[in-house]
Amino acid sequence: MPLFEISGSNLIPVEHTNFSIEKELQSLIEKNLATVFNCRFVASEFSTGALHAGRIDSLALSEDDNPVIIEYKKVESSELINQSLFYLHWIQDHKGDFEIAVQRTLGNNIKVDWSDIRVICIAPNYKKYDLHAVQVMGANIELWKYRLFRNSSLYLEEVFQVAKSSVSIQVNDKNPVMVEAGKKAAQVRATATYVFEEHLEGKQKAIQSLIHNIREYILGLDPAIEEIPKKFYVAYKISQNIVCMWAQSNHVKLFVKLKASDIKTPPKSYRDVTNIGHYGTGDSEFTISSDSEFEEIKSYIELAYNKIGG
Repeated sequence: MPLFEISGSNLIPVEHTNFSIEKELQSLIEKNLATVFNCRFVASEFSTGALHAGRIDSLALSEDDNPVIIEYKKVESSELINQSLFYLHWIQDHKGDFEIAVQRTLGNNIKVDWSDIRVICIAPNYKKYDLHAVQVMGANIELWKYRLFRNSSLYLEEVFQVAKSSVSIQVNDKNPVMVEAGKKAAQVRATATYVFEEHLEGKQKAIQSLIHNIREYILGLDPAIEEIPKKFYVAYKISQNIVCMWAQSNHVKLFVKLKASDIKTPPKSYRDVTNIGHYGTGDSEFTISSDSEFEEIKSYIELAYNKIGG
């Protein structure tokens, strides 16, 4: 991942560097969770108790109110994968501990959504054996690679994520902690997974066609964009949600990750929902019922994608 500084008509390579200690990386991400992953900070170095004798680097709550575990390493290490899967297993059996931590930090009115748990690993690199191990386990885990440059720039790239619909398979002679954590994750997905097709049920044919067109356009912006069907809406995200689609019988609501100030010439379909409760995330609501209306807001979806860093 080379980085070049533009100097007139010349490109000057920017040298790689690294954090002096791992805690520097952790502190930087924790202070910028909203910017990088659109998550709310819950706790740092969270103890898993005397029996498990571990400490989760960072705990957070996603924009969809799902638990988030973040683990860091400033060097390539298979230990990072093992720890993350271990903590994924732990948090499933200690939901009360996490919910108490959330209430202490974010307030008593926050309700945790346990339909999904986001596990994020951040390291400078991963071995091919680690990528294979995570894929085999089928655990819901994201592997992010970082690069720190001499000009104080930080680059983050997602290099691997197990699809939500992936299935855990039988594995022999593997780390028992990883095997058990993978099984646990598969059980959770089996009972709390929604599919895109559910959002088409009961809709008029014209709306179904519109939904497919919206889906095709958003996914076509970048192969890294992930589709995550929820109970009431479908989220499209990279590091955080770009747009959420809530399909109704005769129209579709799109909640786009833009501020009111980003909407320079608002179309008739637009509404500022910054202070209005709604499904999904995104403060700019567009209510559309035809392809022509969708054409009017494509540029806003692309703008949201660009702002998030696509």
